[in-house]
Amino acid sequence: MVGGMGDYTRELAKALAKLGNQVSVLTSVLGQEGGESFALYPRVSKWGFSSWKAIRTLIREIEPQILHLQYQSAAYGMHPAINLLPWRLRLIRHRPLLLVTFHDLRVPYLFPKAGPVRRWAIAVLAKGCDGVIVTNVGDEVEARGYGLEPYLIPIGSNISPRLPPGYDREEWRARWGVKDETLLSYFGLLHESKGVETLFRALARLLEGGERVKLLVVGGKTGASDPTTTDYAHRMEALWRELRLADQLLWTGYVDDEEVSANLLASDICVLPYKDGASLRRGSLMAALAHGLPIISTRPSIQVKGLIEGENIVLVPPDDVGALVAKIQELAASEVLRRRLGDGAKRLSEAFSWERIAEATVALYSSFAGL
Repeated sequence: MVGGMGDYTRELAKALAKLGNQVSVLTSVLGQEGGESFALYPRVSKWGFSSWKAIRTLIREIEPQILHLQYQSAAYGMHPAINLLPWRLRLIRHRPLLLVTFHDLRVPYLFPKAGPVRRWAIAVLAKGCDGVIVTNVGDEVEARGYGLEPYLIPIGSNISPRLPPGYDREEWRARWGVKDETLLSYFGLLHESKGVETLFRALARLLEGGERVKLLVVGGKTGASDPTTTDYAHRMEALWRELRLADQLLWTGYVDDEEVSANLLASDICVLPYKDGASLRRGSLMAALAHGLPIISTRPSIQVKGLIEGENIVLVPPDDVGALVAKIQELAASEVLRRRLGDGAKRLSEAFSWERIAEATVALYSSFAGL
């Protein structure tokens, strides 16, 4: 299934299994079975109240010690059934321990003018579980505002650097018609929160100023979990046509992991202008770090530990086309600066290996299960 939630769950499940744990994943019927090290159960046709039956059935079948929910509202069709699940499971005998990882604690959209119901949806899920995990400092602060004491376990890169056999960077760039231009890359789905329109407008301004530059958008346009990405993608397609970017804006579409790595490493600068600022909850940012790319992103409202301006990232204000253009020009003109940022990004990424993340997760499991 296309999207960060599927990638994250796959990588965590593989890493947990590698440590000797028996791991099962219950997911949508859209999930595909493969020869992985964990059991996959693609049984849920719709994430409404009817999904409770599939969940209870699997619990009876495999009798897990721990049920670990990976939560982001759009992944469950923005339906409150998953939020109420812990309270339903309290009615069964010998229920597993319940943990939830919040991948984004922004209040979910449920229905127009939902008001306090939106915050209630988060609170009812968190307080029904035995433990709450967050992936970044911003969500940790948010969780404490709910009266929770969360555990912070970061995410890793959903794409491990792995190149196709015989990869040649210059040949790969030539496939995209890149010669002596600066090749920018953007990785991830098109989403309202990711500032894609700012990036497109920055590209148009660079071209108007005579800069030789192209932008490679790596990945599919829309994901499996969030229906709002489709509308946003249509708006972005209209924008790049309006800005007449057809020759300088390149799209890979959905490609396998090796091709993602090849495309990212073919680029000179990765640009990720998130509207809400750079965050370690962003799988696209983690992938750029893991690939050792010079990265331009946006300044977060809360300082992110590990991200150091000028050492492993360059930050600009969100929605600021002029500032983004200036930083792209600065990095494009300095190979030394790009190399320093790329080396710093690679060093930082080593703190977010899936092995370390799995070890921290198992340690938390053990503390709850008394193992």
